Amino acid sequence: MIQLLKKLLGMNETIDLKQIVAGGATILDVRTVEEYKSGHLPGSLNLPLQGLNTAGIEKLKIDKSKPIITCCASGMRSASAKRILEQQGFEVYNGGGWHSLKNRLS
Repeated sequence: MIQLLKKLLGMNETIDLKQIVAGGATILDVRTVEEYKSGHLPGSLNLPLQGLNTAGIEKLKIDKSKPIITCCASGMRSASAKRILEQQGFEVYNGGGWHSLKNRLS
């Protein structure tokens, strides 16, 4: 059941996110500005899920040639962000909650 849920949320354990980050991936935190200010991954960008549209992406100057790893508090919003960004032609990985992503990258 847990594996099915992870698959539905785009959280595939076989992906080496460390390697993707080393290759220049952008970490995009889709929590609110207040949540982001309370703690986040160093070097990550913040664009709340509600602002995840073409204008928001252009404002951050996200490079479409590099992969994006989305994160949030628990993995739900980052899964939604993954789907939205994929529809816009980005290569995207759901990193899940930012705390667990931090652990996976250390």
